[in-house]
Amino acid sequence: MKPGLPTAMERPHFIGIGGAGMSGIAKILAQRGAQVAGSDSRDSETAQALRAHGATVHIGHAAGHLAADSTCVVVSSAIRADNPELARAAELGIPVVHRSDALAALMDGLRPIAVAGTHGKTTTTSMLAVSLSALGLDPSYAIGGDLDAPGSNAHHGEGDIFVAEADESDRTFHKYSPQVAIILNAELDHHANYASIEEIYESFETFVGKVVPGGTLVVAHGQEGAAEIARRVAGREGLTVVTYGEEEDADVRITKITPRGLTSEVTVVLGGRMLTFTVSVPGRHYAHNAVAALAAGVALGIPAHNLASALGKYTGVKRRLQLKGEAAGVQVIDSYAHHPTEMTADLEAIRGAAGDSRILVVFQPHLFSRTQELGKEMGQALALADASVVLDIYPAREDPIPGITSELIIAAARSAGADVTAEHDKAAVADVIAGMAKPGDLVLTMGAGDVTDLGPAILARLSS
Repeated sequence: MKPGLPTAMERPHFIGIGGAGMSGIAKILAQRGAQVAGSDSRDSETAQALRAHGATVHIGHAAGHLAADSTCVVVSSAIRADNPELARAAELGIPVVHRSDALAALMDGLRPIAVAGTHGKTTTTSMLAVSLSALGLDPSYAIGGDLDAPGSNAHHGEGDIFVAEADESDRTFHKYSPQVAIILNAELDHHANYASIEEIYESFETFVGKVVPGGTLVVAHGQEGAAEIARRVAGREGLTVVTYGEEEDADVRITKITPRGLTSEVTVVLGGRMLTFTVSVPGRHYAHNAVAALAAGVALGIPAHNLASALGKYTGVKRRLQLKGEAAGVQVIDSYAHHPTEMTADLEAIRGAAGDSRILVVFQPHLFSRTQELGKEMGQALALADASVVLDIYPAREDPIPGITSELIIAAARSAGADVTAEHDKAAVADVIAGMAKPGDLVLTMGAGDVTDLGPAILARLSS
């Protein structure tokens, strides 16, 4: 099965083509035969992977990078209005397409599963992509992180299922019309776009309203925000709601989660049958993600026992408690966690797997607005570690906010009894950790910014 290539997508130009979401769409279009081009601020393994698929990738942003015969320019919400390629598109009259519209077009004619939630989207989408592929269903998928190699975040499959991350941060997940929607959780985040939890709930309600008639909503029964959305949409005509969780009245009930080192064994009751399967990443929250994936696949008609077995093929995604290596008896693990709930979940998961080992965290706050709203909670989460090094805030797309610095987090962490060191020079972190770490310790590089680059440097320093 080969879905058609929209005319506007025949020669697309992506501004920021190396981003997690943008690169996946670019790859799928290239696999469907489009002449893909784009630009990014720096070269990367992802850019090189796109070139291997025939894409033209320019480094840096300049008006001259945009070909006059481009059929559209694809942007994400992170692209600023003064980008020179965007200005050139306006001069040439080339249509500008948001990333979410491009992704929605790729789903057209297929059976989409859209995975939404404040946390866990990438992991759950990856679990579905890997397990459905293991069953020979060859799904298409677009994920916000690489599975096992640069550029492995997306695939154009011959099957009729499309699995996609549905991003609530800028409300663009309202563009999708899934057959199955998953809501893992709903919490206040993305403070530049949402002023209250009520706005978050309303946004998720709108997302659920896009599920096609006869479709299914898979929702976490025990998470307050997700359960609130389930209550609000209960009784909608043409919508089947399936709940999962450890509660007695969950439709897919988790009866047992047994930690086994860096894996877990999960037992569920679904349709009156008991199933036990392995999740190859540690932690209760990852077990819940796997059960959400199981419920979604069953909603599309895939036999539960087949899918449960295939879920065991998932071995993790980059930056989600990814083991980067070991040196001098110290393991270095990378965590994408940047919201307090995610930080707490990953630290609890590692604590459960670490036994008596010490846990050392290198944390880089992500966004000034998030730190302003949740800095205290971030600091409290760091109290779960034995010691932490906190870096300056990674700004990403934001300008600084007066008075908002990492000191907010550090003060809160110390008030919670945490051992915290402030470090303003990222290049010095490897030496700092080498001075702290002892054989048997676990080091987590944590955050959504470029803190991930420190893993290899720490390992190299420990080796020396």
